[in-house]
Amino acid sequence: MARSFRHTPIFGLTTSQSEKQDKRLANRRLRRAVRVQIALGCEVLSLLREVSNVWCFDKDGRAYDERASARDMRK
Repeated sequence: MARSFRHTPIFGLTTSQSEKQDKRLANRRLRRAVRVQIALGCEVLSLLREVSNVWCFDKDGRAYDERASARDMRK
């Protein structure tokens, strides 16, 4: 069971478990913007970073935690 524990104590800086919902909304915005641009006949389409801001997502990065207990290291 080599994969049942984390090997490095790096954790997200928030109480949120994931950014899945934020990523879903960002991709919906991108698809909508691209559809509109295609309908208007634009030659250059938007990029993901142009329609969303990763700094506004729930999680705010990751950091090393040297005080992590054995319970925290469990996946």
